[in-house]
Amino acid sequence: MRTRFVLGEEEIPTHWYNVLADMDPPPPPLDPRTGQPVGPEALAPLFPMALIQQEVSLERFIPIPDEVREVYKLWRPTPLHRAWRLERALDTPARIYYKYEGVSPAGSHKPNTAVAQAYYNKIEGVKRLTTETGAGQWGSALAMACSFFGLQLKVYMVKVSYYQKPYRRVLMETWGAQVVPSPSPDTAAGRRVLAEDPDSPGSLGIAISEAVEDAATRDDTKYSLGSVLNHVLLHQTVVGLEAMKQMEMSGDYPDVVIGCVGGGSNYAGLALPFVRDRLTGKVKTRFIAVEPEACPSITRGQYAYDFGDTAATTPLIKMHTLGHLFIPPSIHAGGLRYHGMAPIISKLVEDGVMEARAYHQTKVFEAAVTFARAEGIVPAPESAHAVRAAIDEALAAKEAGERRVILFNLSGHGLLDLAAYDQYLTGKLEDYSYPAERVQEALAHIPKVVG
Repeated sequence: MRTRFVLGEEEIPTHWYNVLADMDPPPPPLDPRTGQPVGPEALAPLFPMALIQQEVSLERFIPIPDEVREVYKLWRPTPLHRAWRLERALDTPARIYYKYEGVSPAGSHKPNTAVAQAYYNKIEGVKRLTTETGAGQWGSALAMACSFFGLQLKVYMVKVSYYQKPYRRVLMETWGAQVVPSPSPDTAAGRRVLAEDPDSPGSLGIAISEAVEDAATRDDTKYSLGSVLNHVLLHQTVVGLEAMKQMEMSGDYPDVVIGCVGGGSNYAGLALPFVRDRLTGKVKTRFIAVEPEACPSITRGQYAYDFGDTAATTPLIKMHTLGHLFIPPSIHAGGLRYHGMAPIISKLVEDGVMEARAYHQTKVFEAAVTFARAEGIVPAPESAHAVRAAIDEALAAKEAGERRVILFNLSGHGLLDLAAYDQYLTGKLEDYSYPAERVQEALAHIPKVVG
């Protein structure tokens, strides 16, 4: 029985896939002052022009620069595994496959866009980047990419994760980045939060505000985002493009495609090439986005225009949101603690192409341990949400007597998240109830925009 499907270097994709060419595109970002769509000039202080062009492009396939593909060769193509051992442990007739992005040097899918963003900034003469990070997967990926292209980097790391995951900070610093806990005294946005709540655990929304402010106030600096925006999801499609070839090698095609979602990039990367087949009527594959019950932007949020950051400095984006002022509970899946969802993912959910479900973290870690004991890989807490849904789909297939084909993205390893596993294994991990009152309070501050 073959358990691993591997492609050669020559099969690394030469183009990224842009789903906007095949779907009804999301509504455009708006200027919060005028309510009118923003043009490239509004994004120019933050992003290089090449990324702005990708953000709005309707071209179906966008070439990957040779310099980016050369760096990809350090870990791409990534393997696709058939989870035979997990199938046996569950006694299910389902066939479970997972694309494993944890083999990258940074341990996650994040370098797929980090390398591209660092490259485009470098060729436009940018000297320094700023960014935010939750669990540290994105920050470490961008730190690695900046070291490859000779760029300075300052990372605003959500405070709760800064202290929960100290080794991710060390990893970023090893690659040359400066890392500070957010909210920090280094920016006006950070100082405002600290003045109101000195013990604030931080959030991705706050960290984005700080990183954006830092970039906007320096001529040598641009801002880099690890999820949510169209160009980020575009870069991640190397995952799904490879997986399509590997599923062909397996002789199967997925009935269900699953991934965890915080901002939406890792799931979009796997799912969007398969979504194209659904949009063109070739298949009826189901697509399941999985989020934490403590921060359920799709399952409990509103589909509305909102700011991408807490300080309300970004353009308004039409997305599923819990409100830009919402501060999620301090769950261990730090990469999923974001108030909003990628506009592309949000629109596909609204159009009925994707569905979403939410889990408490103890159920997520229960699945992660089951997976680790069967397959040997310890998943990151974020990825473990996808594992939970895949196991539930496999058990549902068992109950229905179906040979369901399940594909999910194991988007990162959990070797720097063992403190979270220790809490679970010793019975100290707690669930957080959906913070309905705090969400309603945050939703009350969503801008009133028609559309």
